[in-house]
Amino acid sequence: MTLTDLKNADTMGDVAAIIRQCRDCPLGESRTNAVPGAGSDQASVLFIGEAPGLKEDQQGVPFVGSAGNLLNTMLDRAGISRENVFITNTIKCRPPNNRDPEQVEIDTCKKYLRSQIAKLNPKLVVTLGRFALEYFFPGERISRVHGAPRQLGDRTYLPLYHPAAALHNPGLRDTLLEDFLTIAKLINPLSVAGGTDSSKSNSVKPRPKQLDLF
Repeated sequence: MTLTDLKNADTMGDVAAIIRQCRDCPLGESRTNAVPGAGSDQASVLFIGEAPGLKEDQQGVPFVGSAGNLLNTMLDRAGISRENVFITNTIKCRPPNNRDPEQVEIDTCKKYLRSQIAKLNPKLVVTLGRFALEYFFPGERISRVHGAPRQLGDRTYLPLYHPAAALHNPGLRDTLLEDFLTIAKLINPLSVAGGTDSSKSNSVKPRPKQLDLF
């Protein structure tokens, strides 16, 4: 795989095909399946997690394990259709024993996430957990900034706890749900629920009071 291949990729599917063939770091040899991501290639909302787990590695699909079940619950309660957003991870292959991603692995996979963002051009990027947050905002702490959107150019970023955190600490479940409800306030519901009004479908409505925190 070369950067030229990525530059010549026209669609999200093209990028996914390149990711599935990648052997650029040792994870490419230990994985069962690469996990490029899943969802609509027309989505205005992009969710970015940490890394695939065991079930994701087996199926080649992101967020299909316990954390994925909780993610689905949170999406449902927020009135968001999973089929009309796009979900991926910071790295595309499972680290052994679900350990934290190493920096070399994150750096190796950056080209893929950058290409996906460029192809999708989402209006809202929802970061799930500290690794996805660190990708965009180095040095920030998820405990301090979760649920508070910030605007960079014409794109809004919303840091949230990773659903796995709420599985390990049930006290975070209500916090995570409250933060998920923020998503519906930030974007026009038609953009994630399959609406057809193109004048509104990519509308993003930041909350000025929270944005002023930054």
